[in-house]
Amino acid sequence: MRLFVAVLPPSARLAELGLAVDELQTLPGADRLRWADRDDWHLTLAFLGEVDEAVLADLHDRLARAAHRTPPFELRLHGGGRFGDKVLWAGVAGALDTLRLLAERADAAARRAGVPMDEHRRYHPHLTLARSRAGLDLHPYTESLGAFEGAGWQVGELVLVRSRLPVAGVAGERPRYEPVGVWPLGPGQGA
Repeated sequence: MRLFVAVLPPSARLAELGLAVDELQTLPGADRLRWADRDDWHLTLAFLGEVDEAVLADLHDRLARAAHRTPPFELRLHGGGRFGDKVLWAGVAGALDTLRLLAERADAAARRAGVPMDEHRRYHPHLTLARSRAGLDLHPYTESLGAFEGAGWQVGELVLVRSRLPVAGVAGERPRYEPVGVWPLGPGQGA
């Protein structure tokens, strides 16, 4: 099954971001972007790809330990940016060192459980808002997002998410995400 490890912002924080995205969608060319489904907005910590079911039990145990070793921490959605002319994203502020540590622990848990991970890259926290295949200039969107400042929240859990890819050739079909494991952060929360 296709999996990734994530932090899921609470619905109230996503609703704040949704108001900013509503404004973005009024900008010229917004109809040429493929906007991410708001119900699926998340902060990916580690993308695992296809995972053999034989390693799932060990992966769950290792992710539980990673969560147990990481205390709850504060984040807020903040500003935005882009990856070239392909991806528009919302930024994150707050306890970024702890977020990066949790991402490293999730990556290490997957590797130790036997998940073949791609080459390790420095973690860049972001929430993907839209993708462009048309090479649209994303600068107006990032400028508009620059003033966005969401309220903070306490990250309290680590989530393993299954990604079901869209059916090829079906118009409007999008990936579907479903949590398959959730672990509270912090000592005393189970190991």
